[in-house]
Amino acid sequence: MRLRHIEIFQAIRQTGSVSGAAQLLHVSQPAVTKVLQHAEQQLGFPLFLRVRGKLQPTPEALELEREVDKVTESLQGVRRLAQSLRRAPGHSLRIGATPALALSLLPPAIHEWTQRYPEIVCELSSAHSRELVQNLLMREIDVALTLQPPDHPALKAQALASGVLVALAPAGYWPQEDEGKPLSLMALADAPLIGLSSADPLSVRLDSYLKAVEPPPRVSIAVQTYSLARAMVESGAGLAVIDPFTALGAAPGVTAIRPLAPALPITLYAVTRVAEPSAHTLSELLTIFSCRAQGQLDRWR
Repeated sequence: MRLRHIEIFQAIRQTGSVSGAAQLLHVSQPAVTKVLQHAEQQLGFPLFLRVRGKLQPTPEALELEREVDKVTESLQGVRRLAQSLRRAPGHSLRIGATPALALSLLPPAIHEWTQRYPEIVCELSSAHSRELVQNLLMREIDVALTLQPPDHPALKAQALASGVLVALAPAGYWPQEDEGKPLSLMALADAPLIGLSSADPLSVRLDSYLKAVEPPPRVSIAVQTYSLARAMVESGAGLAVIDPFTALGAAPGVTAIRPLAPALPITLYAVTRVAEPSAHTLSELLTIFSCRAQGQLDRWR
């Protein structure tokens, strides 16, 4: 099938008629009929049958539709990339961050940065690390802020700040005099732990870290974001092992934080494309972000 065949095919699937497809694509009905007939001749089987005045897809068409959808998604990606390439450099900056960073560190850093560069348009988005990598490769964002280094030759990572994972518990779970002190790994034995989704790269590290704990923590709830893990702890559902930025955003007096012992280090990265020089405005933003992140960690320590 050619791209024009696919376009007509999808338009008919959406509207259920040749006239509807013609209206959707802003072409004449005879043009749609001609392309449809040509597609069916090339394929050697009909794509639609007329049932009660509507064009219904044949079983063969339904099988084809799965692959057609993949082609359409690829074409949409090409269009997004083309739009990004047309964007004038220096006039805007598109920043992506994981949910934990987008809610805790990004807002004050962006506010400070936009005070320095009021003429710059800033676009913010939040996604998981894997999505941010794809967004960078498709040129949909200019920089990604994440706790995971990229595993792609076209991307580079700049370390902005370093910290350790912490245990977050409901207030009163530990004796008050122990709050803030390192928490022994074995203290998590048989503890009610809020788990992380297996799709999260940090989940693998955490599982390996907890292998020595006997009996293992009791995980009956698993979440996809650290912010949701924090919310579950705030509700009293159990403990969570999360990044310190998310933990520090918990409601005062509702939770208690303790670093793990031995420590499980994490690093905050700014990820950009290898082949492109960074704008000086981005460099200043990363400096602001790094100072705020490390300052927050140092104050907590």
